[in-house]
Amino acid sequence: MAEDRLSRRSWITHVADCGAAICLGALASCARRPPTIRMYASGGFDIGEAAWQKVCSGLGVSMSFKDNGNDTGPIVAQLTSGSASLDYDLAGIQGGVETVLAKAGVVSPWDLSLIPNFQETWPWVQDIKYPIVSGKRFGIPIGVNADSIIYLPDKLKAVRGYESGTVDSYAAVFDERLKGKTSMEDAWINSVIFTAIYLKESLHLAIGDPGNLTESELEGVMKFLIDKKRRGQFRKFWNGWEQGVELVRSGEVWVMTGWEPIVKELQRRGINALYAEPKEGYEGWTQDLLLPLGARKRGVESSVHRLVNTLLDGSYGCFLASLRGYVVPNDRASRLAKSTSEFDQSQVSETVRNVQRKLGGKIYWQNVRPDNYPLYEEWWSRLRSA
Repeated sequence: MAEDRLSRRSWITHVADCGAAICLGALASCARRPPTIRMYASGGFDIGEAAWQKVCSGLGVSMSFKDNGNDTGPIVAQLTSGSASLDYDLAGIQGGVETVLAKAGVVSPWDLSLIPNFQETWPWVQDIKYPIVSGKRFGIPIGVNADSIIYLPDKLKAVRGYESGTVDSYAAVFDERLKGKTSMEDAWINSVIFTAIYLKESLHLAIGDPGNLTESELEGVMKFLIDKKRRGQFRKFWNGWEQGVELVRSGEVWVMTGWEPIVKELQRRGINALYAEPKEGYEGWTQDLLLPLGARKRGVESSVHRLVNTLLDGSYGCFLASLRGYVVPNDRASRLAKSTSEFDQSQVSETVRNVQRKLGGKIYWQNVRPDNYPLYEEWWSRLRSA
């Protein structure tokens, strides 16, 4: 009996030891698991799981990407009044809201000593003022481009006046011959400036800066848009990357203002979609990276800095140029594409040349915090309910 008790005691001890070993092994496994960087940015800057794994290789991190929809109003609200500043470690947002977010205390300044590749950013991009607040850099431009119009030439050829299948003016978005087949983004940061550019350049209305409208200029632009909406001009106002792609892919929309990555994605799916060169000019912008408080909360600030430095190192720029038509504003992607067979050198170089050509032409710069910002929000609410 004593031997049985000893045997049972030994067995229980053995099981306990095994259990402890398993728990310790699991804890060690968790400790070795690389941290996941949670990124909250426009879907146009997502390069896909496989590409993210390549970019993050060697950094000891993995990527979890969340599309924030691009409309700065809701994004700022989520960061300042919601939980996004604590939920995410890295944010991408249209340049110009750094002051608002810095003053709200929901983002931290970058330590540029940990991001040496930033020094190779094109000088004119480094000189942009809005990423710097109280002498500290809160925004790092990770992408630049100039936006215009997406269209389906094969559909347009059947419409009187569009037999060539070419669009070279924002007029097509507002053309009654295309009623119900056009669309704009459900965000004033893009749609108001596109409309203002058209009214200024083609209808010769008295508008100073399409990116910073006076109260009376804004009223005129918004009344024009509201009237068009009530007359059924727009199929709908799209919101977010996926919806923008789907509207054109399905054939519901033939012409819409939007982002170049939507064209790239449609072309990858075998759809003959083109991007217009509007005679009135493009809308230029930067997408800036910000450091939310969540990075500090989870103890990954240094990892995020290493990741951002890598995003400026060439490979991400090559993926971005090839997939989306956007450009990281330095020369590293072009150099890398020339030195490796992993990327299509001609495709990357052509994308860089295309963006530089657009930015070197007639450009009206996007302004996400115009002087009459509250009025923009009020008018856009009226448009939605019209």
